[in-house]
Amino acid sequence: MSRGRHEVLHGLTFTVARGTVTGLLGPNGSGKTTLMRALVGAQVIDSGSLEVLGMPAGSAALRHRIGYSTQDPAIYDDLTVTENLRYFASVLGTDPSNVAGLVDEVGLSDSVRKLGGQLSGGQRSRLSLAVALLGTPELLVLDEPTVGFDPLVRRDLWRLFYRLAEAGVTLLVSSHVMDEAGRCERLLLLREGLLLADGSPAELRDRNGTDDLEEVFLQLVEKREQLS
Repeated sequence: MSRGRHEVLHGLTFTVARGTVTGLLGPNGSGKTTLMRALVGAQVIDSGSLEVLGMPAGSAALRHRIGYSTQDPAIYDDLTVTENLRYFASVLGTDPSNVAGLVDEVGLSDSVRKLGGQLSGGQRSRLSLAVALLGTPELLVLDEPTVGFDPLVRRDLWRLFYRLAEAGVTLLVSSHVMDEAGRCERLLLLREGLLLADGSPAELRDRNGTDDLEEVFLQLVEKREQLS
């Protein structure tokens, strides 16, 4: 998969089971965002194939079945929390009756009357997550959803992710922070567009003889460099 003349992803092959939480891990520039944009149909695939929920990625029928939260929150600064959610619900053509429930789920109940421009960085990210949850998506793609949050907020968000997975939602969560990796059921480790490893945190630790996932990643990078 390329951007312009530059190939970003190199022959990735993987399948993600429904109702699971999969981590897409790797340093900045590893291709995580490009892959996620391709999954949600925002990035054109110039070779190979990519199937999402049984359809080619980017199919019009997938638009209401996928939720996508970008690293930079996509909300309106001149609308309140509630107004933002009601606006995006109308755009998506979804029932706005679950707005209050979503506000509570992401921990913004005390900020419903605040304008988007008055929210802190963490609150803006949580509002963006609530927007992605509108319409009860079957696939939720989250780009660095917990970066910059304090430990309590991160804990609450991961609990929410697993409640969603238990309800049948498939989650793909990206991060470049290795201590977040252990919270996922399965990890896809990327570096420079290559898939270095695929497995559960326990499997990757056992396979590489260390309990430290950051050390696992470093070992995989060194092995790859020795082969190239």
